[in-house]
Amino acid sequence: MATVQATATRATLDARPTRPAWVRSLWSFARTYPYLLPAIVFFVGWQVLPIVSAARLSFTDDRFLDQLSANFIGLDNYRRVIRDELFWRGVLRAFTFTCIFVPGMILIPMLIAVLLDRVENGFLSTFYRIVLLIPSMIPAPLIIILWVWLYNNYIGPINFILVDVLGIYDIRSQPQWLVDPKLTFLSIAVMEWWWGLGYHTMFFLAGLAAIPKDLFAAARIDGASEWRMFWSITWFRLLPIILVLMVVRFGSAMAVIDEYIIAGGFDRSRSTYTWTVYMYDTAFGGGDQFRGYAAAIGWVGALMMLIVVCFMFWLFRSRD
Repeated sequence: MATVQATATRATLDARPTRPAWVRSLWSFARTYPYLLPAIVFFVGWQVLPIVSAARLSFTDDRFLDQLSANFIGLDNYRRVIRDELFWRGVLRAFTFTCIFVPGMILIPMLIAVLLDRVENGFLSTFYRIVLLIPSMIPAPLIIILWVWLYNNYIGPINFILVDVLGIYDIRSQPQWLVDPKLTFLSIAVMEWWWGLGYHTMFFLAGLAAIPKDLFAAARIDGASEWRMFWSITWFRLLPIILVLMVVRFGSAMAVIDEYIIAGGFDRSRSTYTWTVYMYDTAFGGGDQFRGYAAAIGWVGALMMLIVVCFMFWLFRSRD
C-alpha cells in the first residue's frame, strides 16, 4: 500500500508543469543579487560617477569657483597637457619614486615572510604577525605626520642619533631627509615600506603556506643548499604573488599624492611636486583653479599608467 502511495505521489510531482529556464534564472537573480546592492551602489557612487564626471570636465574650461557655466572646448586641454613640461617633469619624478619604492615593497616583505615561516613556536609566530600588522592599522595622515617628525632636523630622533649620539654628522651637515632631492624619495619610500610591511608580508606567508613541505625535504636529501632551495622552489612558487603585487604597487606608487602634499606642500621646485600634486594644485590651489585642465591631467596620467599595467600583465602572463 505504501509503495502504491509513493508511486502516485511521484507521478503527481512529475506531472506538475515545470517553470521555463528564464523564469528560474530570474527568480534566482531576485533571491541572491539584492545582497550585492549596497556594494553596487557604493561602487557606482564613489567610483563610476566620479570617473564619468572627471571625463566630462576634461573636455570643458570649467573653473572651480567661477560663476560662469563651463564651455565645451574639445581636446584643447589634452593638447595642453601633452605640451606641458611641468606635467612631464612630475611624471618623471613619480616614476623615479616608483623605481625606488616597488623593489623594496616586494623584496623586504618576502624576506620577512621567509624568516617568519621558519618560526616553529606558535606563540612567537602569532606575536610577530600582530606586531607587523600594527602599522597597517594606522591612518595615512598619522603615519605621514609621525615620519615627518622622525625626519625633523631639530627635534627628530633620527638626526638626534646621527648628530648627538653617534657623531656621524654635525648640525650643518646633517641629512635633510625631506628637503634634499637625493634623499626625499628614499625617505618617503622607507615610510611606505614600514607602513605596508605587515600587509604585504601576509600575502607572502599565504603563498609560503601553499608550498608543499615535501619539496624542501626532497631537496635537502638531494643536497640542495638553503640558497638553492629559495631560488629553485620558493621564488618560483611565490612568483604569481610577486607579479600581482608589482602591478598593484606600481599603480599606487605612481598615484601617490597625500605624502607629497604633507611632506613638500605645493612648492614646484621640490621633487615632491609630481603630476598628482600638479593636478590637485591646478584644480583647488590658488589662482584660476582650472578643474577642466586638472581633469585632463588626471586622465592622461591614468591612461599612461593603464598602458604600463596592461603591458606588465601581458609580460607576466607570458612568463608564468
